Amino acid sequence: MRIALEQPEIAGNVGAVLRLAACFAVPVDIIEPLGFAWSDARVRRAGMDYADRVDVSRHADWAAFRAARPGRIVLLTTHGDTALSDVAFSADDILLMGSEGSGATPVARAAAAIAARIPIAPGLRSLNLSVATGIAVHEALCQTGALPR
Repeated sequence: MRIALEQPEIAGNVGAVLRLAACFAVPVDIIEPLGFAWSDARVRRAGMDYADRVDVSRHADWAAFRAARPGRIVLLTTHGDTALSDVAFSADDILLMGSEGSGATPVARAAAAIAARIPIAPGLRSLNLSVATGIAVHEALCQTGALPR
């Protein structure tokens, strides 16, 4: 299982995802460009000392990411046609999150085997990126029996 963040814009969200990934022992792929400087102190602050305990790979663009990570992509999106709880996860899935402002790029949407959504109350737009990532990772790890013990 892997987490991939495509063109993230908010350093604090990336830091929170790094902390989450450390706690669940899940590697993270970051697909550039970023909306902030990677050395930004906000990433370190949100990730705390957990950020050093995550296997992070940065990719210059989508093509470099796919060359390195050819696995099945499960895209988390508010426009997904499959509820998260209806996805049958595999241990080698890549859970992809698009950028906070514009979502996944068209090429990422086209590459996704599944477009999943987290059902939320009517009239609300979306969850925070790091919160949605946490929900999706937990569901996927539960299904595949890979939660840390």
